[in-house]
Amino acid sequence: MITGAGRPRAHARQVTDHLSSLSARQLGRRQDAAERAIVELGITFTVYSEGQNIDRAWPFDIIPRTVSAREWARVQQGLQQRLTALNLFIDDVYNEQRIIRDGPFPAELIETSENYLPQCAGVHPPFGAWANICGSDLVRDADGTVYVLEDNLRVPSGVSYMLENRIVTKQVFPELFEQARILPVDDYPSQLFDTLASLSPRPLDYPMVVVMTPGIYNSAYFEHAYLAQAMGVPLVEGGDLMVGDDECLYMRTIAGLEQVDVVYRRVNDTYMDPEAFVPDSMLGVPGLMRAWRAGKVAIANAPGSGVADDKLVYAYVPDIIRYYLDEEPMLPNVPTMACVREDDLKRVLADLANLVVKPVNESGGYGMLIGPAASKKEIARFRRLVKKHPRNYVAQPVLNLSTSPTLIDGRLAPRHLDLRPFTLQGERQAVTAGGLTRVALKEGSLIVNSSQGGGSKDTWIVGEEKT
Repeated sequence: MITGAGRPRAHARQVTDHLSSLSARQLGRRQDAAERAIVELGITFTVYSEGQNIDRAWPFDIIPRTVSAREWARVQQGLQQRLTALNLFIDDVYNEQRIIRDGPFPAELIETSENYLPQCAGVHPPFGAWANICGSDLVRDADGTVYVLEDNLRVPSGVSYMLENRIVTKQVFPELFEQARILPVDDYPSQLFDTLASLSPRPLDYPMVVVMTPGIYNSAYFEHAYLAQAMGVPLVEGGDLMVGDDECLYMRTIAGLEQVDVVYRRVNDTYMDPEAFVPDSMLGVPGLMRAWRAGKVAIANAPGSGVADDKLVYAYVPDIIRYYLDEEPMLPNVPTMACVREDDLKRVLADLANLVVKPVNESGGYGMLIGPAASKKEIARFRRLVKKHPRNYVAQPVLNLSTSPTLIDGRLAPRHLDLRPFTLQGERQAVTAGGLTRVALKEGSLIVNSSQGGGSKDTWIVGEEKT
């Protein structure tokens, strides 16, 4: 929003001018109004780590994060390029495995991947799209470069908070929406429905789409219910569904069984079908994988799409883009060392105190080491872990993440942030205008996850000023 010299950037000038006209007391009243609206709207998230599954009001900062439409156009193209290549990779891995035969990707990384599901081999989902909804985490470094920090291809969450952030911000700063050209985000539910409907195995104008949730105790249940309501489709649990003798999927209703065409599943792969995976899972539907493999129902994201969600696979994404698309990546990766490679392992062990070390299959900021902020005891523990299981870890330099003005105790202060836009791929592709900006509310912190003290902001993709 602000240059190093303290001047507002062109796309943020209307916002900064308006904020400058408000007193600290006026800003505080607007923050209070936003927090009341969040409580009234019931916008919550669940904290598992405290052991009580506590629902908390969504932490929200009223100062929007602004990005110019011109810059966003290139980011959007980069996200579409990335998801196209990743879907080609997933389809190849479960079928011909050309990328392994030709050498760019090591076979042992698939053989040792927790996310590779042999039950998915030989399947070709509609349009070759395994990951239909991708939430990519983006960060900006000190030199202005936008990096992809990771790809979330299994059950990415957060889009409902993006939509609710916009609703709340419109209540807090209605005057700014009259003045600035802020690209809308409220068309996402219709884009999502169109993406899901395009996957239907039956040629219907309005196929039966359902959102499948693990239930009310899941941390993202608010989002599951929100998206089902926004799309106008049923929200179901595993017990509401059954697979018939014809290998079609049916939903139990008070009027009898109704055939389901598309499942937008928010249940992890191995809990979806006790026949195929975890036999005592109460969350899944027996026979769901049979129905999917028979082409009688579509599942988004497709089972097995998480094979490309591994942080170790992430290190190879630039090569994956070059291999399948014969293009250079438009959005770079953060430089990543894969500890499974001997040379990288030596470099990581020699410099643990200056690196961020991440387990390849964790999420939410858990299980990682931030070297410069770690104690000698933590560094020694990670040294043992990395030596014992090098396949499970990658390491990256500590980025000097960009900051944005954030209202802290009544005053504006810089806080680090990232951005999670959402890319859809079915018959067509679509990218949200912006995404979920997550902000580290603790001074100096680089961890933006809400479960660990982070919050969020509305994200404005700003076009040219109205005349």
